[in-house]
Amino acid sequence: MTTQMMRLTAQAWQQNSALYEKTLAHPFNQELAAGTLSNERFRHYMVQDAHYLEGFGRALALVAAKGWTADHVVQFAKAAETAIIVERGLHADYFSAFGISQADFEAAERSPTCEHYISFLLRMAALEPFEVGLAALLPCFWIYREVGKAIHAEQHEGANNPYAAWIETYASDDFDAAVDAVIAAVDDVAETTSARNRAAMLQAYQRSAQLEWMFWDSAYQRAKWPIP
Repeated sequence: MTTQMMRLTAQAWQQNSALYEKTLAHPFNQELAAGTLSNERFRHYMVQDAHYLEGFGRALALVAAKGWTADHVVQFAKAAETAIIVERGLHADYFSAFGISQADFEAAERSPTCEHYISFLLRMAALEPFEVGLAALLPCFWIYREVGKAIHAEQHEGANNPYAAWIETYASDDFDAAVDAVIAAVDDVAETTSARNRAAMLQAYQRSAQLEWMFWDSAYQRAKWPIP
């Protein structure tokens, strides 16, 4: 199959497959899978992820408003609601389990990578065409799904992994179906957009995929702003 005949998501995944493998092999994800990730690193990740999800939800809402069809508006408005409300429930449970108060969360500023990622998504959603903004949002869905599935497949029955609930969320059937729906929407709009916008979609996907790796790495390093 030639590149020209590929569906855009297949092309995006193929072009960034090495990056995905590096993401999966990152110490954060390997130690998460083994249950050996330090509490401090996971706490940093949870706080930053909660900040990120608010920005991600706002970007989804902006993209929803640009949808080509009413179905697009409904699909991505619901996804925005899920990002902000449903996944916050998971954070609340883990915040409680790991001793993070609401005051702790509110006092923690976004890390440089978190700030960068949110700003990039909002810029894509606000300033670029619907299909480009959508492509920028896809890696958060798709890469999380694939990492979650890969980690879940490594789990042994009866293993006492403190991060099991987190892993289950992103390896669940419900999340799987939601990701497939986003992939289908990206491919549908890519088929009728211009060649220029298709190229922009691939670039946006790649940048977000890079930022996904950076987000996990930032959490592993417990990164902060180098200059207060």
